[in-house]
Amino acid sequence: MTTSGDPKFAATFSGGIYAIPNLAALLGVERVIHSPSPEDIPQIKMVVGWGQKPNTARARAFAAAHQLPFLALEDGFLRSVDLGVNGSPPLSVITDEVGVYYDATAPSRLENILNGDSAELNDPVLLARAEHCMAAIRRHQLSKYNSSPVAPFILPPSSHTKQVLVIDQTANDMSLVKGMMHESGFQGMLDAALEENPDARILLKIHPDVAAGKKKANFRTDFSGDPNEHRILVIATPVNPVALLSQVDKVYTMTSQMGFEALMMHRPVTCFGAPFYSNWGLTDDRVRIPRRTRKRSLAELFAAAYILYPRYLHPDNEVPGEIEDVIDHLALQRTHFASRTGNLYCFGFSKWKQGHIRQFLSSPSNKIIFCKSARAARRAGFSDGDALVRWGARATREIEKLKTPNTPLWRIEDGFLRSASLGSDFTAPASLVLDKQGIYFDPSTPSDLETHLNTHPFTDEERSRAEALRVSIIEKGLSKYNISVRDSLQFPTDRKVILVPGQVESDASIAAGCQDIRTNEQLVAEARKASPDAFVAYKPHPDVVAANRKGKPVYGTIPENCDVIIEDESIAACIRKADEIHTMTSLVGFEALMQHKAVVTYGQPFYAGWGLTQDRHPHPRRGRQLTLADLVYATLILYPSYINWRNRCFTTPEFVVQTLAKEIKNRVQPPTGNLFIRQLKRVGNLFKGIFNAK
Repeated sequence: MTTSGDPKFAATFSGGIYAIPNLAALLGVERVIHSPSPEDIPQIKMVVGWGQKPNTARARAFAAAHQLPFLALEDGFLRSVDLGVNGSPPLSVITDEVGVYYDATAPSRLENILNGDSAELNDPVLLARAEHCMAAIRRHQLSKYNSSPVAPFILPPSSHTKQVLVIDQTANDMSLVKGMMHESGFQGMLDAALEENPDARILLKIHPDVAAGKKKANFRTDFSGDPNEHRILVIATPVNPVALLSQVDKVYTMTSQMGFEALMMHRPVTCFGAPFYSNWGLTDDRVRIPRRTRKRSLAELFAAAYILYPRYLHPDNEVPGEIEDVIDHLALQRTHFASRTGNLYCFGFSKWKQGHIRQFLSSPSNKIIFCKSARAARRAGFSDGDALVRWGARATREIEKLKTPNTPLWRIEDGFLRSASLGSDFTAPASLVLDKQGIYFDPSTPSDLETHLNTHPFTDEERSRAEALRVSIIEKGLSKYNISVRDSLQFPTDRKVILVPGQVESDASIAAGCQDIRTNEQLVAEARKASPDAFVAYKPHPDVVAANRKGKPVYGTIPENCDVIIEDESIAACIRKADEIHTMTSLVGFEALMQHKAVVTYGQPFYAGWGLTQDRHPHPRRGRQLTLADLVYATLILYPSYINWRNRCFTTPEFVVQTLAKEIKNRVQPPTGNLFIRQLKRVGNLFKGIFNAK
């Protein structure tokens, strides 16, 4: 192997470490090598092993023999969405060339940072950043793992005046062994909590890995016959740590990270072991560590442990990131989880869609059941209060058999930045909308989008984000489907150019949102009537052109009232060249507003009625005057859900814009009219969707 330049590989002798997704990015190296050969040595930058496990001996010996740094790896304190034992990949790791943070018997890099005189921890910018991150962690109830239920957690009533939390950990955990916690100390900690807090109920919290059945506990969970049985409540079910800590008055811990989270919640903490956060003047310490001589503030301790010590992965881009990237990502997952709780009975979803829908509805606090009939739903356990979820107007009769005044009815539709090809080609959607009031294209009833537009208190920060997103979409020429990037037509420059986007006339948005103009022929005729001397360009809907849905491209009287029919050009390019857009309810009208074009509506699309369009039929519920940034923020940021199909997590519209632009740039366009190639792609997408539904 020929090598040159600075070392750029990490070496490991552990198959488990080698298999960690994106480890090279987390370590800041080009790649990770398993069991390196002699030829690899000049390119090795570091050797890594997991903590202080015995199986690191070979890696440590190799590092020493070749005078290479050995770094002990551990999970970061904001690790992932799900548990590591369930296979959830880490979003942060700790690398320590001195020791490891949980080993109180010897120094670690974290301890040296906290013990040192470095000016870094006195940096007011860093400390302000620490305060901001801690506030976000509290606000979004984040922890090391973030798959706990998002439904509100409320302790059962108690006659005791205080609630004291005792935190268990997994048996034989290295943080206990190296944290100077002796086996006899477990019962001693519980006894101390009972004795020192005689007026309190004692809450014994079981570790998530124990609750998941993956590992063993240190405490028994049955206190029958114990004299203190009436004072002890065992919490063995999954619960969000921050939600629990907000309801307690004091915390007892051995070495658990939850003890530090309690400090972030400003709760007094007693440590019976020696975790990384003890002996800095913030905790009641029953084990003294003479090496730790400094007094540290909570912000300094957080900055050292959560900002300076770990390495973070940008969850979407899979490159080295910052703690804020991970906080934002985990907060986004929790926000979406919270909106999808309960038993969800789903109707009208074809088999190929079910895998996509299951991902969009995913939450640790729900159960998703796909049904074909009301009878099947009842057999599956449907009860009053469970949510009914449907696609479009499908399965209406079956849903009516189940619906009561107490039954939530949720609707799902494609989002406004959907994919790089047609939905009717069975392409997975990058965005969907979940609406609990109505649906955006039906003006007969309020929708979540209409409520956002009517009531949301838009901030300057939100408007700035919306404007940046709008500019990015326009610069990249994106639309809902993005099936064509062709930009070859030249419109006249001496006449007003009116673009008329066609729609699928059977579309529900026309049935719900139109009164007098309901066909493409009528729409084109009205546009010509409004501007007899204009250059009228008609662009049929891409599904009609593709002949995937009802309505093959037979244009009737349309050619008599327009100057050109455009089938293959990019819709974004057509909008850019037009002066005015006339539409029934098409999303093209919204995309035209984003390009600062004049828009005339003949129906009542979601973007009409806010002072931004000329409307033939003004809507009585819509009278608020909005800016374009307000409309963009509500429509593209507040309302839809976006998915990153690479990591199968919720993501942001900014990432979807970036992804769609890359897909469009990199795809190979089949020759026009090559139906065989196109049908092969459709079949592939179909089987992929069916496979994901399993």
